[in-house]
Amino acid sequence: QQMRRSGNREENKRILMDLDVVLKSHDCPYIVQCFGTFITNTDVFIAMELMGTCAEKLKKRIQGPIPERILGKMTVAIVKALLYLKEKHGVIHRDVKPSNILLDERGQVKLCDFGISGRLVDSKAKTRSAGCAAYMAVRGHGDMGTRGHGDMGTWGWGHGDHGGCAAYMVVELATGQFPYQNCKTDFEVLTKVLQEDPPLLPPAMGFSGDFQAFVRDCLTKDHRKRPKYNKLLEHTFIKRYETLEVDVATWFKDVMARTESPRPGGGLGHHLPFFT
Repeated sequence: QQMRRSGNREENKRILMDLDVVLKSHDCPYIVQCFGTFITNTDVFIAMELMGTCAEKLKKRIQGPIPERILGKMTVAIVKALLYLKEKHGVIHRDVKPSNILLDERGQVKLCDFGISGRLVDSKAKTRSAGCAAYMAVRGHGDMGTRGHGDMGTWGWGHGDHGGCAAYMVVELATGQFPYQNCKTDFEVLTKVLQEDPPLLPPAMGFSGDFQAFVRDCLTKDHRKRPKYNKLLEHTFIKRYETLEVDVATWFKDVMARTESPRPGGGLGHHLPFFT
């Protein structure tokens, strides 16, 4: 990973935060590993483990839903990574989205990009950066005045200690489309998040009851009723996919073999390895 140094203090803070978190997380199998770093006058280079691609590019390759069994394994990995970051390092990942979820041919699922993560101080994540607005947590009308400080009594898989913004991501990957894809601005997305009922998994698509309940629980409007990370690990959906054998590796290799990688402009091109 190459990150250009600049005179922008906030951008340099993001670089240092990303570097700090990834170096400290070497003992977590659900976080992308770092093998070394070197810094020049203009750039910071982080030697990361090679992963196949990200969930965002997988979605574009498939051009449709990702199977529940695969999402089950992905969700287990994400929840465990987020819980690890919070409990081991006092860090809240604030930008959980498909492009920050990596997969490889061994079937591994890992979280990356910690540049705008927040450090916990008195159970609040102290950072003004709140990540991609499209995946911000549903935090309730009375909880929007915290300016991105993730209150640990509320949640959004990436903004606090429960399961909201990543649940939006799961809905997107499970259905093949972002719940608010017709919105043209971030403000429009946030308005819908606050004023409308949260998106749920369509029963007609054949999702299991556990999966539907998991998403519904994570996207509960009242932040006080949303389960925290440790409670999410006790959810029947997580318990099932924590023990169920799913051949993610074969599925991944099959998808990569029969599809082409999307070009930046939206077309298709040749597949290239994805470095974090």
